[in-house]
Amino acid sequence: MAENQKEKYLEEIEDQIRTIGVLTSGGDAPGMNAAIRAVVRTALARGLKVRGIRRGFHGLLKEEIIDLSARDVSEKIQRGGTFLQTARCKSMRTEEGQQKAAAICKKYGIDGLVVIGGDGSFAGAQKLANLGVNTIGIPGTIDLDIACTDYTIGFDTAVNTAMEAIDKVRDTSTSHERCSIIEVMGRDAGYLALWCGIANGAERILMPEEHDFDEQEIIDDILKNKKRGKKNYIIINAEGIGDSINMAKRIEAATGIETRATILGHMQRGGSPTCKDRVYASIMGAMAVDLLCQGKTNRVVGYKNGEYVDFDIEEALAMKKTVSEYQYEVAKTLAL
Repeated sequence: MAENQKEKYLEEIEDQIRTIGVLTSGGDAPGMNAAIRAVVRTALARGLKVRGIRRGFHGLLKEEIIDLSARDVSEKIQRGGTFLQTARCKSMRTEEGQQKAAAICKKYGIDGLVVIGGDGSFAGAQKLANLGVNTIGIPGTIDLDIACTDYTIGFDTAVNTAMEAIDKVRDTSTSHERCSIIEVMGRDAGYLALWCGIANGAERILMPEEHDFDEQEIIDDILKNKKRGKKNYIIINAEGIGDSINMAKRIEAATGIETRATILGHMQRGGSPTCKDRVYASIMGAMAVDLLCQGKTNRVVGYKNGEYVDFDIEEALAMKKTVSEYQYEVAKTLAL
């Protein structure tokens, strides 16, 4: 941006945004660093200052605030997790905590705040917006459970990590003619389980949305497959169903087939983000800054029907998302 253009631009936004803060909140997700980097570099290109807030809203209340330069976000895009770190913060659920957070933003001159996280993080952002802090949310969660968007930062990396791990488990499961129960993350949402179930050709998918499964039916199916000469049986189990270890014991006792439980756990949160997570997160980060510069607040960036869009936070939080019944039926058909 030429110097005279930059001066004109700064005059236009003088009464709006001069310093942007950025934080990551809740569970970490691969691609968060790409979003932070985009926020920082887009803001600096617009002639704004940027302050990073460590450890999410918890760090904001503790005033763990640093200035960020272009160099500070150099060589971060390929790293998993979030270099600003993250934490959950119960205090932000209280009126006292919210008012303190807003006062700290004003103390440090943060008149625009980008919050990268899930629904809980957006609820905190909404409270700050109501207290006069311009806020924009970016969906960052491996669970893909934010209703206003078809994409959330980290899901693509997490599902690929899980898929590769499940392929490896199937190899050893086949060698030993075992049944394997593989537990993926997803306490309240089964998107990781569903996608892995289709991608890995699993025989069964257990999700929180379909919690009334019949274990005896699974046992009968395992025995039928064994008679047909099948060398393995893969069950993808979402964290929200859980009980994988005990389930494995029950199935082994009922079938006589060696059954092992593998809980993938937090490995799904780590690792270098995929190209999709780097690119989409970068565009969302840049868009968040541009929305603030346009004078918008209390918004969430989303990706819908192939376009990057924004929603009112209250509207976004009110939306409900369910797993596609058609995708689930396809998964069951393909497992036959």
